[in-house]
Amino acid sequence: MFPRIYGFVIALVTGIAIGSFGLQYRARPEVIAQAPNVWPEQSTEEIINVHVYEACNRGVVNISTKLIRPTSFFTEAAVEGSGSGSIIDKLGHVLTNYHVVDGARDINVTLYTGDSYPAILVGQDPDNDIAVLRISAPEEAFFPIPLGDSSTLKVGQHIIAIGNPFGLERTMSTGIISSLNRRISSKNRRSMKSIIQIDAALNQGNSGGPLLNSRGQLIGMNTAIASSTGDNAGIGFAIPSNTMLRVVPQLIEHGRVSRPTIGIVEALESEEGLVIRRITPGGPAEKAGLRGIQVTQRMIRRGPLVFQQDSIDTRSADRIVGVDDIPVKTADDLLSVIESKRPGDKVQLIIIREGRKMSVPVILGKDE
Repeated sequence: MFPRIYGFVIALVTGIAIGSFGLQYRARPEVIAQAPNVWPEQSTEEIINVHVYEACNRGVVNISTKLIRPTSFFTEAAVEGSGSGSIIDKLGHVLTNYHVVDGARDINVTLYTGDSYPAILVGQDPDNDIAVLRISAPEEAFFPIPLGDSSTLKVGQHIIAIGNPFGLERTMSTGIISSLNRRISSKNRRSMKSIIQIDAALNQGNSGGPLLNSRGQLIGMNTAIASSTGDNAGIGFAIPSNTMLRVVPQLIEHGRVSRPTIGIVEALESEEGLVIRRITPGGPAEKAGLRGIQVTQRMIRRGPLVFQQDSIDTRSADRIVGVDDIPVKTADDLLSVIESKRPGDKVQLIIIREGRKMSVPVILGKDE
C-alpha cells in the first residue's frame, strides 16, 4: 500500500512542477537545437555507477516474510516483514541476513522479473547474522553476483549498495567506506568483527542486500544502521565478504557452521582474568588439565533435620588471561580467538593458577 501512495505523490508533485515550468518559460525549438554541447555526457563516477547497477541489479531480490506472534487473550497475529538478498549461484541460493528471516513461517523471494517464489531456509548462522535461502526457478532467471575479497578494502573507497528500502525494489545508493574493522552486536548479542562502516544511504528493507565495489563484486552485505529514529543517518554497517566466503559453504552443505570448541561452558570476568566456572566433561579443556571452580558438598544437621550445603571454592579455578599471546579480558574475546581457529588446532592458553602464570596447550574440539 505504501509504495503505491508514495509513487502517486511523486507523480503528482512532478506533474505540477512541469506544468509551472511550462507557464514560466517556453523556448523555441530552434534555440534548443542550437545550444552547444559543452559538457561531457557522463563523468567517470557516473559511468561506473551505471555499469555496476546494470551488471548487478538483476541479482538483487526482494524478500518478504510472514511470522506468527502471540497476542493477548491467547490469540496470534500474522506479522509481515521484508528485506533484501543476493543471488549467489545458478542453483538458486540466496544470501541474506539471519535477522531478515528469523522466526519466519513463510518466506517468499521476488526476482527482478517480478516473479515471486517460495523459499526454503538452507542454513543459518545467528552469530554472524547470515542466512542462505533457496528457490526453485528457471536457471535463466538467476544472475549471480560474484563475491570479492574484502581484505583489500581501503577507507575512502567508492562503494555501491542495492536493496529494497521501504519496499522500493532494487534501489541504488552510493558512498564511500567510512571505516573498517568495526564491531557490532548480532541479534544474539555476540560480537561481529571486521565490520565495514559506510556512509551510503541505508533504510528499512536494505538488510541483506549487497555492498558492491566498482568492479561489481559483492564485498559486503548491508546489515545495520546507527540511528536514533530507525532511518538513515549516514552510518551503515556491512558484513565483509570474507566472512561469508568462510561461512556460506558450510551453511549450504551442513545447514550450520561447525566451530571449534575449547570445552569451557562458562567463565566469569574478574580483574585477574576469566575465571573458569564450568568445563565440559571429557572436553578439550578437561583433557588439557584445566581447572574450574570446585564445588564441595557437606551435610548439616539441625535438630532432626539434615540439609545439604554447597561450598564454592573460586581460588582453585584457573584464570585465563590470553590465547597464543593475544590478551583476553571477556568471554567474547576468548570466543573470538577460538573461532578464528579450526577443530584440531592447538592453542596455547595463558592462565594464572595459584598466583603463577603458565601456558597450557589445548587441542580444540569440534562443536557438534
